[in-house]
Amino acid sequence: MHLRNIELHDFGAYRGKQSLDLSVKPGRPIILIGGLNGCGKTTLLDAIQLALYGPRARCSGRGNRSYDSYLRESINRKANQADGAKVALEFSIVVDGQERHYRVVRSWHIGGKQLKEFLVVEVDGEFDRILSDGWPDHVEDILPLEVASLFFFDGEKIESLADPERAAAVIESAIQSLLGLSTVEQLRTDLVALQRRQRLSNEDQAVIDQIRAQEAEHEAARQEYADRKLTLGGVRSRCDRLQLQLDRVEKEFEQAGGNLFERQKELESNRKGIADHLAAQRSALRSLAAGPLPLLMLPQQLATLREQAVRERDADNASRVVGVLDERDAWLLEQLPASVTVAARTALKKKLATDRLKREAAAELKQSLSLPLDALEQLSALDEALSRDASRARELLKESAETADRLDDADRLLAGVPDEKLIKDLVEKRNEAMDALAVAKDELRRGEVQLEETKSRRDRIGADLDRAQQRRVKTLIEVEELDRVVEYAEKARNTLEKFGDALKRRHISRLEVAVLQSFKALMRKSGLIHDLRIDTAKAILTLSDSDGEPIDPGRLSAGERQLLAISLLWGLAKVAGNRLPSVIDTPLGRLDSRHRQHLVDRYFPNAGRQVLLLSTDEEINENLLSRLKPSLAHTYTLVHDDTTFTTSVEAGYWWTAGASHVA
Repeated sequence: MHLRNIELHDFGAYRGKQSLDLSVKPGRPIILIGGLNGCGKTTLLDAIQLALYGPRARCSGRGNRSYDSYLRESINRKANQADGAKVALEFSIVVDGQERHYRVVRSWHIGGKQLKEFLVVEVDGEFDRILSDGWPDHVEDILPLEVASLFFFDGEKIESLADPERAAAVIESAIQSLLGLSTVEQLRTDLVALQRRQRLSNEDQAVIDQIRAQEAEHEAARQEYADRKLTLGGVRSRCDRLQLQLDRVEKEFEQAGGNLFERQKELESNRKGIADHLAAQRSALRSLAAGPLPLLMLPQQLATLREQAVRERDADNASRVVGVLDERDAWLLEQLPASVTVAARTALKKKLATDRLKREAAAELKQSLSLPLDALEQLSALDEALSRDASRARELLKESAETADRLDDADRLLAGVPDEKLIKDLVEKRNEAMDALAVAKDELRRGEVQLEETKSRRDRIGADLDRAQQRRVKTLIEVEELDRVVEYAEKARNTLEKFGDALKRRHISRLEVAVLQSFKALMRKSGLIHDLRIDTAKAILTLSDSDGEPIDPGRLSAGERQLLAISLLWGLAKVAGNRLPSVIDTPLGRLDSRHRQHLVDRYFPNAGRQVLLLSTDEEINENLLSRLKPSLAHTYTLVHDDTTFTTSVEAGYWWTAGASHVA
């Protein structure tokens, strides 16, 4: 059970709506609520119990008053009586592996002279009328009232549990309700009631014979189904064994290279394909090498040839124009106007003569290869062809290198193929294991079909029997069956009695260890109590010193008796699995500083998955707060207004005011 939230509306000293988040997380189970005396700490504890148990709640402020009077006086004095008060508790529990969220809202108001109370229960956010109407019974299944008193307690008042007689009653109650013995006792009571309900009656013999015949047939079908199921279980186990055997053979076969042996033809074919692909790539490279590609090894010669082609082209062009330059120059001079001076004419003639001499020198090529006129165009085409072939050659070289690596991998795989003679025995062993498993699986399939057929026949006979019993249900009580029920009910009662005694002894033995460990962990005088025993019959708690002498609890100080009582509750919580929240009011009232530190360091962080501490500033002071800090989920302070006599809830604790969470 995990408390999630509590809301108080005009309840007791709490004015208006006051809400506290009670959720915790692993490693931080403690919610610390501080308040001075009279601020409403005990009222908060009462509110939790009131929400759950209503008129049965053991509220500290109720005394001998009637439930009606208690509710009337619980409405805040500043609130409108017609509006009344309300407490709402949210918690979660795990049911059948699923977490269910509960919200229990108990409200009441005064109309005229009558007090009207309402209870609303929501589960997972939905109103549940059935639970709301039957809540007193349902809450006993979640958290029995007797158990709640062990987990919701006043730290000062529990000292009385150190008394052996009082402790015996608590231990007996806890074992019965918290540790499951009440269920055993209830079963024994139910069996007595079952025995008393059995009565003989005059039945029609024909109907009894018919029912008995159908029952016999049904029993035979049920037995056949059980036998087939048992046989099928054996076949299934054999299949599992054969599968394991095959797995071992397969592993051995694989380690010996069996998979490669089975894939030999595939590997050879793959290797041939890779080799052929590599040969084709190399053939393509040779074809490229047979073309102009080798000229790439003569880059300087090609450059020289290109330069020579340019020179021969220029010489040819110059030789073509030299012959006509004289006529051109004479014509140009004739075209000059008469106004041109002799000096200008002389300069032009000189310039033209120089140009002719230059062109004549260009036409006189010292070395000629007699290259064709389109040599430059041919060289450009050669460059394009060489660039294309070079790119293709690089691609083929890269691809052939990758193909060669693949061929090496294929050769390594083929080299790993074991010799047929070496693996022959493993192949036969593997085939035998596979055949045996196939036979077993076929038998399993047939068995499953037969089992399903038997189940259908059993169910059909059972349905016929149910219909026959429903038609004449009042006349189908058999004398033998009644006697059998009575006989086996008596045997079951005796067995449950023995089981209950054994379970009680086991729980008490575990409880002795848990309580003693808890007490030693909390005590300042570690050697004071050497042993602790709980009488199995009467649940009387006895203490003894290191010499084995009994210790009267009355000799213990008030603080030590309080620690003994806390150890008893802590031990019960440990044995029960710490599955319930603990709400502790005034936890350190009568303890000295060392004992307080022991409780803060050893008990509170380990008392359960959720622990609510209601403390004054002197109990959990600044020093103890720092020791509790790693285990705190939330802290609150109850602030009381002495002028309005009302209390409000503020986040944070003394010395941490304003902090809603403690990190």
